[in-house]
Amino acid sequence: MLDHVSLGVSDFAKSRAFYDKALEPLGVKVMMGGDGFAGYGDTRPFFWIGGGGGPVSGPAHVAFASADRATVDAFYAAAIAAGGTDNGAPGVRAQYHPTYYGAFVRDPDGHNIEAVCHAPA
Repeated sequence: MLDHVSLGVSDFAKSRAFYDKALEPLGVKVMMGGDGFAGYGDTRPFFWIGGGGGPVSGPAHVAFASADRATVDAFYAAAIAAGGTDNGAPGVRAQYHPTYYGAFVRDPDGHNIEAVCHAPA
């Protein structure tokens, strides 16, 4: 089980604006923050961003759980509207398993951010 994930970002303000909007449909919001860092969560912060002013090393992949497919769709729309780039529109990814429904978006630093629902349609 994971306790938390942290991503380094090259432009904190730009990344904060992206994640504030992209994670909202998932019920994930800023719970803690300060100068150059923010912790997002639902009941406690588990996803952190921080840094700024320099390049980040290689893209990371983070997948957020979603209870239903409509929320995956809403995440994708919000992330694209917030400036993310498409890395896989919402849909079934049968290569993982028959009910794997996910959407993938690149954040401002190129990290692959996903929302996924494992429940049947």
